[in-house]
Amino acid sequence: DEMFVQSKTPAKSAEVAAADIERFRKELKTDYIDSLLLHCMRTGGWEADMRPVIDVLLEAKEQGKVRAVGVSCHGWDPLADSVGCEWLDVHLVRINPFEVMMDGKPEDVVREMEHMKAAGRGIIGMKIFGETGFETEEQRIESLKYVLGLGCVDAFTIGMSSTAQIDDTLRLIELASA
Repeated sequence: DEMFVQSKTPAKSAEVAAADIERFRKELKTDYIDSLLLHCMRTGGWEADMRPVIDVLLEAKEQGKVRAVGVSCHGWDPLADSVGCEWLDVHLVRINPFEVMMDGKPEDVVREMEHMKAAGRGIIGMKIFGETGFETEEQRIESLKYVLGLGCVDAFTIGMSSTAQIDDTLRLIELASA
């Protein structure tokens, strides 16, 4: 009740997906994973290719081992295809105003995110700071303002490797929200 646990599986087979779910639950000492994502879909038509893995995730959801099933896409075709996946609960989408490490132009990605949101799905932004954090604090603030202003991003993730980076990012979020 105090934490939301999300993980990703790179599984390409049903057996690996099932093993990942059990391993995650054991390692995290939890009965369920709040959100489990298919990690790094790179091709159009991925839904058909990943059907056995998807079936395992949906069965785990029915059993209460997973509460929400999602996907992270890396490429325009898989991102666009994910919009039509009615079984998805969550999308992890690369978004920033500078088109850095994204799957398309920001306006095109946002249009797809709006379709996802209209379908009732959760959207988590990633690559808010590109891959490296951009060159300046002003760029990071601009990107945060952009993402926070979209109205369709429910949460976002920013990779950090130190407490100082966490503190600095929280400071930037406050500045961008002001």
